[in-house]
Amino acid sequence: MAMFLPVLVCLSGGLGASCRYLLDTTVKTYWTRAFPMSTFVINLLAGLLAGLVAAAALVGGLDESWRLMLATGFLGGFSTFSTAINEMVTLFRKRRYPTAAGYLLASVVAPPLAAAAGFMLVA
Repeated sequence: MAMFLPVLVCLSGGLGASCRYLLDTTVKTYWTRAFPMSTFVINLLAGLLAGLVAAAALVGGLDESWRLMLATGFLGGFSTFSTAINEMVTLFRKRRYPTAAGYLLASVVAPPLAAAAGFMLVA
């Protein structure tokens, strides 16, 4: 498996990006307010899953190859910090300052807390 690991990580990244697209369009179908809820939910979920993967790898229940495919591949393709920053800048440019500030704060604080929660669930 080690020989094919780079390819598997890339494929996992593509799967993560596809899942992000599906979740993004689903949330945007129902959420039409200024706050970019879809990206926030995606990054919050990615943080939780990253914590689960990290804890599983730490306690020995997850092989290194699987950790790379899940954390680096899938979650790397699924999460989207760059989109969050772009959405925050767009809110500032539209002069939606309270929403932009709240989104920035929530995007910086909530995903690491979700990662810690995921880690504590396993460890």
